[in-house]
Amino acid sequence: MKRSTFLYQMSVLAAVAALPKTSRSNEIMANMSSGFPYKLKGVGRALELEGYYVWCNSPIMGPDNKVHVFFSRWASSKKMGGWLNGCEIAHAVADHPEAEFKVIGTVLAPRGEGHWDATTCHNPHIQYVDGQYCLFYMGNSNGKTDTKRIGLATSKSLYGPWTRADKPLLEPGAPGAWDDHCTTNPAFVKHPNGQYWLYYKSWNSNDYYNSKDPLIRGNRKYGLAISDQLTGPYKRYSADPVIDFSSLGNNNQFEDAFVWMNKGRFNMLARDMGVFDHEVGLYLDSKDGIRWNRPDIAYQALKEYTDLPPAPQHLKRYGRLERPQILFVKGKPAYLFAATQGGQYETASSFILKIT
Repeated sequence: MKRSTFLYQMSVLAAVAALPKTSRSNEIMANMSSGFPYKLKGVGRALELEGYYVWCNSPIMGPDNKVHVFFSRWASSKKMGGWLNGCEIAHAVADHPEAEFKVIGTVLAPRGEGHWDATTCHNPHIQYVDGQYCLFYMGNSNGKTDTKRIGLATSKSLYGPWTRADKPLLEPGAPGAWDDHCTTNPAFVKHPNGQYWLYYKSWNSNDYYNSKDPLIRGNRKYGLAISDQLTGPYKRYSADPVIDFSSLGNNNQFEDAFVWMNKGRFNMLARDMGVFDHEVGLYLDSKDGIRWNRPDIAYQALKEYTDLPPAPQHLKRYGRLERPQILFVKGKPAYLFAATQGGQYETASSFILKIT
């Protein structure tokens, strides 16, 4: 994309952000029809587990023709913030995406003092790469955001055993860099040229700790790191992020990227954080995986796909669909798995949408 075209498109998005709510809703509907090339139909909640918050649901079809989901869970006593200091990654199986999922058990749990993933294991992203199953995830060592790192566990079988790397795949950038705070929210693609591409979320520590606005804790952007081997070392493609919405103003940003390739192009789903609306998802595409077209709307707020009861007072992110992950069936996108607050236990669960 030419720089002049990109700047024009960004100025259009900035104008949309300033529109009244009704006008913005119309703009969202227009972008729905012209953006994400699939229609979505709500299936419903899954993995509503008593005593747990459930998040980050990453699905894959297994050789047993069952749907396997790797998901984050933590004790409901820790409330919503428990993902940061007490989360584990579990495994569930169903005969069909719309069938009941049975929890098999824990796959990755915090390893304790002395390990980079001592305190939490979160953000699972499952793929089959080079004849093995690869579970990318985020861990931290102190229960805080500044030690979040992306790691990898591998197995020949979806049922394990899983072998974890002793070190993270990617450390943060140098002090002062845009990504000096952490590496998290992995998205992975094996490039047609044989390289291994790891997209990651990060932000700047100074912006996080010293913001003049208490409601702003950094600006989330995405970088790209590339390796000639699955296990690394991964080197940054550039000192700059490959996707950055901060120029739109109002601290516009995004997170939860999911990347895949289709007909030689890179595609991305992500959670919007102000570009259009905090309740919708974004869709971007790219010819080379580096220069991305302007975002369109991928999916709407949860209320558009199901009847939504009133929000419980303790759930402050109610009604959003976060951490979008696609289930591919015979190589084609078939279902969208997302995480959302609520459910029968008033915690959080998976929500599944059928792609048509």
